[in-house]
Amino acid sequence: MTNIITDKNSKNAKKYPKAELLAPAGNMEKLVTALHFGADAVYFAGKSFGLRAFAGNFSDDEIAEAVRLAHAADAKAYVTLNIFASNSDFDKLADYLKVLEDAAVDAVLVSDAGVFDFVKSHSRLPIHVSTQANTTNKYAVAHWKKLGAERVVLAREMPLCEIAETARFCPDVQLEAFVHGAMCVSYSGRCLMSNYLVNRNSNRGECVQACRWEWQVREVSRDDWLPVYEDERGSYIFNSKDMNMLAYLPQLIDAGVVSLKIEGRMKSAFYVATVVAAYRRALDAIYSDSFTDELVAELDRELDKASHRDYTTGFYFDEEESRQYYDSSKAVEEYKFIAVVREARGGSLVVEQRNKFAVGDVLEALTLGEDCGKSFTVEKICDGDGNELDVCNKVQQLVTVNCPYSLSVGDILRRKE
Repeated sequence: MTNIITDKNSKNAKKYPKAELLAPAGNMEKLVTALHFGADAVYFAGKSFGLRAFAGNFSDDEIAEAVRLAHAADAKAYVTLNIFASNSDFDKLADYLKVLEDAAVDAVLVSDAGVFDFVKSHSRLPIHVSTQANTTNKYAVAHWKKLGAERVVLAREMPLCEIAETARFCPDVQLEAFVHGAMCVSYSGRCLMSNYLVNRNSNRGECVQACRWEWQVREVSRDDWLPVYEDERGSYIFNSKDMNMLAYLPQLIDAGVVSLKIEGRMKSAFYVATVVAAYRRALDAIYSDSFTDELVAELDRELDKASHRDYTTGFYFDEEESRQYYDSSKAVEEYKFIAVVREARGGSLVVEQRNKFAVGDVLEALTLGEDCGKSFTVEKICDGDGNELDVCNKVQQLVTVNCPYSLSVGDILRRKE
């Protein structure tokens, strides 16, 4: 990514190398949503070898279709192969790599050294080293490059100053870093808690997120519980806040990060839409020298509309801030996904319903256009036969609603709860 983008009309605009906005795609709907709202690349998994076994994931045919859709949108498609493999996993890996090659996947994400070597010897696929490999220093990055890696996804534990040092030390390696989403309490996601408690292997994509349960701690030789709770409900002592680095994107790009990664393959399409749209607007503003405190505040309000826990900047800065979320294991959901636009007409929309709404409800537009965040009152709902409805409560039903704004197919209507 060597091209430089800046505002041609501003003589004083700082030039920033164009960074890739990389979005999660747990299934086909989320992939299409990510592309619609401006992702430069998407990452997803097939039915095997990925660390999100309970996401929708993609069949072999769907992988080919996903890559086709991404390339048609001038975006890239990366597939995760980031499990810590057992011997038996390699029996089917060669055939799977052929599927990925035939689909023209742009790269695979790998964490296991054996899988890395196998991919190199059985395919021509570019390799990105997964964050699960917990790469925390410049020498490890250089080592992966020597082995043939095109890109390294840095550990979340790596501070920004060391990322910049690593970029200077390894200028010929692409560096990818997470900018938004859930954080794991375990070091680079290497955890056995789920394995021990419910026999679901965290490092093979089956994590139950036991760390986010409500815990109380007692040392075995004592009768009293340790006072680790915040209030009478107990404490979520392993429950991390969510990362939000939107305000610091210029610093990340300056440090040498070429791919800005959003976490969330298990999150909803509404989450993907909201977060990708906010980061897309932020990056575009950086490139046009219009990235202001006012815009950051506006986009942070947008990010609050997606399901989230309290936000943190994680380990990027040397700050004494609490990274643990003590309120609940559940994320806050202030807005509900009501419908997705399937057809735009003058003064009205054909939408596909996702949650119940009714005449009189106030809905809000989520779009990359200038009408993002604007609201309107639902005055009329008609079904496919032209019958007027007071309430729309059939999931995925196509209905027509009034709307004064110029929205596009794929845009979203949401409602404050």
